[in-house]
Amino acid sequence: MLRSVILAASRSSRVERLVATAPFSRDVVRRFVAGAQTDDALRATRELVDGGLAVTLDHLGEDTVSPEQATAVRDEYLTLLGRLAEAGLTPAAEVSVKLSALGQAFDEQLAYDNARAICAAAEAAQTTVTLDMEDHTTTDSTLDILAKLRKDYPSTGAVLQAYLRRTESDCRDLATAGSRVRLCKGAYKEPESVAYQSPREVDKSYVRCLNILMSGDGYPMLATHDPRLIAIAEDRARWFDRAPDRFEFQMLYGIRPEEQDRLVGDGYTVRTYVPYGDDWYGYLMRRLAERPANLAFFARALTSRK
Repeated sequence: MLRSVILAASRSSRVERLVATAPFSRDVVRRFVAGAQTDDALRATRELVDGGLAVTLDHLGEDTVSPEQATAVRDEYLTLLGRLAEAGLTPAAEVSVKLSALGQAFDEQLAYDNARAICAAAEAAQTTVTLDMEDHTTTDSTLDILAKLRKDYPSTGAVLQAYLRRTESDCRDLATAGSRVRLCKGAYKEPESVAYQSPREVDKSYVRCLNILMSGDGYPMLATHDPRLIAIAEDRARWFDRAPDRFEFQMLYGIRPEEQDRLVGDGYTVRTYVPYGDDWYGYLMRRLAERPANLAFFARALTSRK
């Protein structure tokens, strides 16, 4: 019921206007989204990089329904990468790309071509691209496109979601030399047939997947804000003899900034996931709709700096 209400609100221009003008909403947006424009993304990136953090930037927009929209998203990434390089912010800053924003839902070849153009621009800017993972129906398509991109751009990063039952197998396939893999819990509402449903089972899967990646030859990127999982990751790094430069932690912009600083102070690489763009309202509402429990997560983040 709550999910349906949130989704309905996400499509209402009236609700969007109310949310956009409410003082509390503006605090939420400023905390979790860098801003609407490329300049906002560059400003946030500069602040984070100057603070010792690495960055991955996500241009918001997932509901692409036409080739023209997909091309516009591609062009924004090309502009962003050029400006990051000009500002001397690469290679500390990379980009994260959703294939759905590049046309995946209606033309997989177009999505691949657009992603390839972004990878070429990233290589020219001396940085990298990570392909975000979305709901389970796109997993095979995304991994197929990843494999094709890696033939010419081997540093292209993958994302795997621990709540999917298939992910341990995918981790084994991708824990190879030079393979950058972001492991997250997963935020989409998925059926029990493909995904673990209880937080305990998701956490247990995360640890199993973490062990596979940390014991492999790739470069694990551990995306979590969970203190217990962070502690386990630190322990596993010691167990598998992984130096701090052979893996990294990743966290969302605005979430647990003091913990991000602590990990940097302890010598770890921490990459902050920074969303920006006009579609901030849709981004926040979709994150809440995917898992209404995220309402409490964002509320706690607003009241905590740790």
